[in-house]
Amino acid sequence: MSAYLKEVNNLSLLKKCNKDTWKGINAEYATRMRSQNRFTTGLDIAQYTADIMRKDMADYDLDSSAYTQSLGCWHGFTAQQLAISVKKHQGTMDKSYIYLSGWMVAALRSQFGPLPDQSMHEKTAVPKLIEEIYSFLKQADARELRHIFVELDEARENGGDVDAIIERIDNFQTHVVPIIADIDAGFGNEEATYLLAKKMIEAGACAIQVENQVSDAKQCGHQAGKVTVPHEDFLSKINAIRYAFLELGIENGIIVARTDSLGASLTQKVPVSQGPGDLASQYNEFLETEEIHDLSELRENDITIHQGGSLVKPVRLDNGLYSFKEGTGFDRVILDCVTSLTHGADLLWIETEKPNVAQIAEMVDEVRKHIPNAKLVYNNSPSFNWTLAFREQVYNEWVEAGKDVSGYPDPGTEEKGLMSEELDDSELAVEADALVQRFQKDASREAGIFHHLITLPTYHETALGTDVLSEGYFGDLGMLAYVRDVQRREIRRDMASVKHQDMAGSNIGDDHKEYFSGENALLAGGGDNTMNQF
Repeated sequence: MSAYLKEVNNLSLLKKCNKDTWKGINAEYATRMRSQNRFTTGLDIAQYTADIMRKDMADYDLDSSAYTQSLGCWHGFTAQQLAISVKKHQGTMDKSYIYLSGWMVAALRSQFGPLPDQSMHEKTAVPKLIEEIYSFLKQADARELRHIFVELDEARENGGDVDAIIERIDNFQTHVVPIIADIDAGFGNEEATYLLAKKMIEAGACAIQVENQVSDAKQCGHQAGKVTVPHEDFLSKINAIRYAFLELGIENGIIVARTDSLGASLTQKVPVSQGPGDLASQYNEFLETEEIHDLSELRENDITIHQGGSLVKPVRLDNGLYSFKEGTGFDRVILDCVTSLTHGADLLWIETEKPNVAQIAEMVDEVRKHIPNAKLVYNNSPSFNWTLAFREQVYNEWVEAGKDVSGYPDPGTEEKGLMSEELDDSELAVEADALVQRFQKDASREAGIFHHLITLPTYHETALGTDVLSEGYFGDLGMLAYVRDVQRREIRRDMASVKHQDMAGSNIGDDHKEYFSGENALLAGGGDNTMNQF
């Protein structure tokens, strides 16, 4: 017997046990409501999606073409439309996730208004957005199942293939997918990180990304002024998140350890070494120092450490921060990554200054000398000028190969010249676009990238769509700007959002009214509903 019909039978027996007091209850209606609300708590979601991610990680270890992807979403509706679109066009939600960006929470969801990515937004905004996203994804399930239930009722009435429709109900794939959620640098000390991690997990997050910057000096990874913390401090945050997962029963929760060391030149403190070669000692080896030959060289309040048999003074800026030696970013990244993976992290995030497969692969190859199955989460960041970066890459490769580039602007002297729209159909631009198109496949194969995400795509997509619509609507196009460039395209793409009343749950509500009130229900649908035009 199908799972759907079995549940109907079980609820029918339960109804009989309650005799006449439940005479207004329909077992099949209750079954439908249960099907439309498969996940009753955020922890149910966290466990379900953690299982998915663990399976996907194992699949990737066997086949690097089985990488995963996500787009950053700043509202539940954008996440819902992403999931509906993926399921419609790809036929499955497999290997598709959602990313929750701290940058977008700061810029779009803070009660303070738009903020920079510096951990100034309310930390509770992050779990609230996780909960909101999953509410919208669950509603997408309810809406799609509702349409299948309508088909089932019509098939029963008209002699259709009832068994095939029930099989679709039994095999329905939920829109609920893993969220990789950004906890920034932990919003305080390790206790603060633990408390926030619990809220995020309880809201449904199965994967939490934490970075090794100083919490109260956190900067966007693509900005200057980043200050990293010693390894012991970062590991305490990783431990805090793991304890949060374990306390809540999500034993296979995922921790993504992000390092900003490639672009960070500063640290806030000099850790205390307990013995030669320990983590503090290795971290201090990267500090920029000045050797002290005579104590008279020291000024009042100077700080010195004994290092390699010599007395040295770490270079300290006027703001109290310490500098790293130039050119140590690569080695610091490797130590960050290896240390994180050997102390509880599951995945790595390396923030780079450009999307170059060879550069990423060089770092991953070094990490894999210590951790053979190391895997990356990589930010396909909108902070990169992808067009310029890949056109420059092709230009430089052509120069090295001795190919004639005289017909193209020299990026060394004309920085923005290769961005010209006139070059869009050129051989160089076509080759660059092909590299961009292959970037995810190439990077997953050659650079260990398990998960590709774009942090801020729906921020930029919303801005672009609103700009195009506003330009036309408030200009000469008037209403045609909306009709031609929005509604007509929605209709022809068969988008669920064109029936916005249905998308918002109007039909689901009507079903419930009929369940609860029978023929006395006052319905919003019917012949007078303008949604029937679509």
